[in-house]
Amino acid sequence: MLSKEGCAARVQRFLNAMNPAAPLILADNAHLMYLAGFHVDPFSLGGGFGGALVVHPNGDTLLFHDDRLPDSVLLAHASKVNVVDWYDGIRPPDGLRALAIFSALEKAGLGSTIHDRPESASGKKIHQVLSDLRRAKDADEIALVKKCVAAAEAGHAWALENIRAGLTEMEVYAGVQNECALQAGRAVVVYGDFAESPGPERKGGPPTDRFLLDGDMFILDFSVVLGGYRCDFTNTIVVGGRANKDQARLLEVALKAMAAGEGELRPGAACSMVYAAVKGEMEKAGMGGHFPHHAGHGIGLAHPEAPFIVPHSQETLVPGDIITLEPGLYVSGVGGLRIERNYLITQVGFECLTSHEITLT
Repeated sequence: MLSKEGCAARVQRFLNAMNPAAPLILADNAHLMYLAGFHVDPFSLGGGFGGALVVHPNGDTLLFHDDRLPDSVLLAHASKVNVVDWYDGIRPPDGLRALAIFSALEKAGLGSTIHDRPESASGKKIHQVLSDLRRAKDADEIALVKKCVAAAEAGHAWALENIRAGLTEMEVYAGVQNECALQAGRAVVVYGDFAESPGPERKGGPPTDRFLLDGDMFILDFSVVLGGYRCDFTNTIVVGGRANKDQARLLEVALKAMAAGEGELRPGAACSMVYAAVKGEMEKAGMGGHFPHHAGHGIGLAHPEAPFIVPHSQETLVPGDIITLEPGLYVSGVGGLRIERNYLITQVGFECLTSHEITLT
């Protein structure tokens, strides 16, 4: 998970940007993960509950959480941790669980204001500052995303080997989920598109009980989440392993578009120009009208997050960005296709983080 040194560095950058005169109390889950590595395992009775992080102007941090959270919270980094007694399984709980942490903050003389709530006086600024800071990923964040990638690559390999006519979309999801968890060595969140695509009528979606048929184009676009961080990459598979020439043409054009986008990936590159490079290859092939969405986006603690690879974007790439490129083409009577890789923007160019096989069969 995240390192003590990485969390301390992020806290200091946050303080440098905010320059607070008094402690700031944060409760947004993404903020606690980013600054303290605090993560509540969603596969636990604590799923849905969180904590509060008090950030003092001198860099000290105080983490509050209740006593029923899973062991994943033991990996958090803070100067001090206050475990709030709420329920020991023997005596009745001390009030409502949702209020336990807030009561503890008040008892500690810290008040009841949560400063990163959007409606608070400093809430919008805190969200903007932390969103900006999250763009440039630290080494420990990159390492965690790479663990997500390794798990997801196992899922993609399973799908390429096992997808066949007669399976349902839900059975494909279950197989991919199982393989990702085995690779990660723990239960993991897997979400995304597990969908047969006839074209623009259905460009993705969650798995259903629909049976796959030979010749279907199946879009496999999913993320694996570990410790709040995630990857996001895609392949499209022709069920039965026999792509026709029109389906093969979609992949050919998409691969050229991805390569054109990669040619623009470097620090300082305008996101609008990356989009233009991807869209330009579609237009050269006479297929620009079949590409209806962004050409990529940032990933990390959210999906999507900045930067956004879209027309008219005012953003530029910075070292430490982790982004996707995801050209897609959706043609009625042929099918829908999307491919996607993840990239780390470096000081001089980029590192492709994903090596899954992009192939129709």
